[in-house]
This record gives sequence, C-alpha cells and structure tokens, in this order.
Amino acid sequence: MQRLIGQRISYQSTDQGTQEYLFRRSEAQAAYQDFIWLTDAQINTMTQRPELMTLEHRTFGRLIAEPILLRLSPTSTITPPPVDWPEQIKTAQKDAQLTLLLGNGEALTLNLVDILEIHFPNQLSWVEKMQVFGKGLLQFMVESPRQGGTEGGIFPALFGTVITVLIMTVFVTPIGVMAAVYLHEYARLGWITQTIRIAVYNLAGTPSIVFGVFGLAFFVYTLGGSIDQLFYSESLPMPTFGTPGLIWVSLTLALLTLPVVIVSTEEGLARIPKSVREGSLALGASHTETLWRIVLPLTTPAILTGLILAIARAAGEVAPLMLVGVVKLAPELPLDAEFPFLHLDRKIMHLGYHIFDLAFQTGRTDASLPFVFTTALLLILLIILLNLSAILLRNRLRVRFQDDKKPI
Repeated sequence: MQRLIGQRISYQSTDQGTQEYLFRRSEAQAAYQDFIWLTDAQINTMTQRPELMTLEHRTFGRLIAEPILLRLSPTSTITPPPVDWPEQIKTAQKDAQLTLLLGNGEALTLNLVDILEIHFPNQLSWVEKMQVFGKGLLQFMVESPRQGGTEGGIFPALFGTVITVLIMTVFVTPIGVMAAVYLHEYARLGWITQTIRIAVYNLAGTPSIVFGVFGLAFFVYTLGGSIDQLFYSESLPMPTFGTPGLIWVSLTLALLTLPVVIVSTEEGLARIPKSVREGSLALGASHTETLWRIVLPLTTPAILTGLILAIARAAGEVAPLMLVGVVKLAPELPLDAEFPFLHLDRKIMHLGYHIFDLAFQTGRTDASLPFVFTTALLLILLIILLNLSAILLRNRLRVRFQDDKKPI
C-alpha cells in the first residue's frame, strides 16, 4: 500500500454503499494531479499527524509535507523535536533551508525566504483556524494571481471589473439620456424616428460578440489608430491607443448597454403626466427649463433602473472584452501614482474572463476549480452590491420627489 500525505477535502457515498474520500495530494506540483479519490478498500489506515505542515511557496505553490530537517547554517541543523518544531521554523532566519518529505517519498529542500506561509493545521485551535481562514480570504482579495491563477488572489481582476463598470457608466449615462430625450421630446413622429427606435430595440438583442468585433474594428483600429497618428506619431509603429486597452473596453460595454438605458429612460419620460409639463409652461417656464427642472428629475428613478440593468449585464460580459483589452494577466493596474494617474491605454484583467480562463484554459483543472467557484461567487456579490447601491439611490430619489409633490 502506497503512503499518501495530503489533506482530506470531502467524502461521498457510492452506489455500492462504500465511502469515497477526496484528498489533496502533497506532490501535486510534480504529478499535476492535485486531487485524488480513494475508496474504503484502497485505504488501510488514515491518521491525523500533528507534525504535518502546509506551506505556500513562490515556485511550487501550495504543498502539504512532513518537515524532516531545518538547516540554520552550513554547520547547524535541527531535526524535528515533538514539541517546539513549529516554533523553530517560524523563528528561523530567512537564509535557512527547510527539507520536506512529500507523499511520494521524495525529499524537497526549500529556502525559507521563498516560503510565503507556513501552518501546522493539525495543531491549530478553532480560533486559530478561523484566523487562518480570514487571512487567506484577505489575501485572496488583495493579492495578484500566481501559478497560472491557481494560487494567490484576484485583486487585479476585481479592480479591472469595477473600474470598467464605472467608466462605462460615465459614458453610457449622458449619451443614453440625451438620446432618449431627443426621441421622446424633440423628434417628430415619422418613419425616421420609428426606424431609430427599431434599431435601438434590435441592438438590445444583438449578440455581445458582435459588439466586440465592432469595438476592435472601429474603436481600436480606426479611432485609436487616428489618435496615434495625431498625438503619438513619435511612438509609431508601436501603438499607444491603437491597441486594445481600458478605454476601448469601457466604450464597447457602453455601446453594448446603451439600448437598455435609452429604452428605460424613454419609458420613464412617457410616464410623466402631460399636466406636469403644461403646468410648468403655464407658469412661464420654457420647454428647456421644464425638461431640465421638472421632467428629468422625475425621470431619475427610471434612468437609474436602466443603469442597474446595464451594470448587471456589463459586469458579467466576457466575449467582447477579449477582443478590446481584457487579458489573462495584466502586469500593471490602470490606476497608479504616475501621471496621468488613470492610464486608459493599459490592458486590464476582468473577473468574467478570469473565470473563463481558469475553467477552460489551465492545465491544472482540479486545482483551479476552487478559484473558479470563489471568483464566480465574488462576481455575483459584486453585481449585487452595485445593483443595491443603485436601487437605494433610486428609492431615495423616488421618495424625495413624492414628498415634493405633496400639497402644502
């Protein structure tokens, strides 16, 4: 029977009435089989050994092993005593070396300076386990991906998603509202206006990948190439804006969600009673003043409803983003302390694309699945948070305008 050092994750009952256990292997990096299922018949004994440790290494990722030797200097070594062995490792200098015994019987020597985290899980109390869990969750939120996304965190993807949605909102809100105001308040009824409305409705049902192709052709190559010719000719043939980047991702998403904002705003304008407009005009206000001071404030809840739907769709899109600026790994964030601070030409990471990449483009599927599920949950929570913020703002404005209409 072969010895296995690893972490038991879960178990399940089979149709034959036996139990199957899921283990995370200690030598996963070498075997590229991070998880393995074993049945009762394949397990002779299963014990929890207090000396086993888990660690995060810069190169090898997460390892589960038995420490067998701590080399403090060329002439000073320590073998694991039964009591203070964990403390010896944690207090050793960073130039020390730690030798581990993996589950396949191989010995692995690591420099402590390359080890990010060390834990002895079988020696932790319940409170210490919760502290380790909380620290791991924080690292997942604030660190960059490692080991092809199967280790580390997802902060660049989270940051890229949020800033993309915010910039998209800045673009889509004024354009969508102005288009809806023109169609409902100024455009004459006729076949031209009807054709525009039909085109808007059709755009709402267009596959998102079509917007990605259009964004690549028009925004990146045409508009971005023209900007490079006018303002960055000294950098050519290396493009500055004539290549996928944050600005083109945001504009593509704005174009994708524009029909939603237009339709929602126009429906809000249609619900404003005609008597409100007539009363304002009767008091001497112009048509523009009536629209700006009376009609649009009353339409704000409908505008925010359109934004809620736009944010929900934009935050989860993947297909068009791969063409206009979202990449597997972005070396730099688009926002930093270097002028102009917000770098619209940089490529970004995105939670949706990060999920796709981990699920289908990595060779270590078993190791990436926990990150896929966690990132998907985080994306859902992010969309809920953005939507709740818009809903709360909409409800506050709705109550405010209802109070303004009460008689004095």
